Amino acid sequence: MEIILKEDIIGLGFKNDIVNVKSGYGRNYLIPQGKGVIASPSAKKILAENLKQQAHKLAAQKAAAEEKAAVLNGVALEIAAKVSATGQLYGSVGAAQVAEALAKLGKEVDRKIITMKDAKKLGDYVALVHFHKEVTVEIPVKVVAENAAELKAAADAEAAIKAAADAKAAAAAAAEAVEETEEGVAEAEEAPEEA
Repeated sequence: MEIILKEDIIGLGFKNDIVNVKSGYGRNYLIPQGKGVIASPSAKKILAENLKQQAHKLAAQKAAAEEKAAVLNGVALEIAAKVSATGQLYGSVGAAQVAEALAKLGKEVDRKIITMKDAKKLGDYVALVHFHKEVTVEIPVKVVAENAAELKAAADAEAAIKAAADAKAAAAAAAEAVEETEEGVAEAEEAPEEA
């Protein structure tokens, strides 16, 4: 089913795009929500005429989007999140956290135009900010441990406990070896007397 979009829908298309969608999605969601109309021949003619009349307005929108994008060029984010001892995040880092981090830097960006695969582990990710259908900015995002000191202390304590357990096991093995040696010596001493 062909639909003419009335607004930007990330992952599907931008305003005035003609997209193919499943008929249920179009009839049950896009059209009732006012996000699209059926792309009939007459609707396509009206769209073409509107685009022709709005060409300079669209160019101005693109220029404004490029200005906003220029402000974000070179920005790199570091987001701190709580992490378990195994490196898994409690929750995840997504578009909302990226928008918050940008706001802290004084760069207001609507989270709805940000796409990012949710980060569930520590590491480097990329967030895409879609200002216009032809203007997209990539922002590198590094997810770091908020509780790094606690994790290091826990890992050190765990290593110390393991080392103590290993030392205790080694001491027990050594004591057992000494007992076996003493028993062997005692048996060797008794054997010649019997002969």
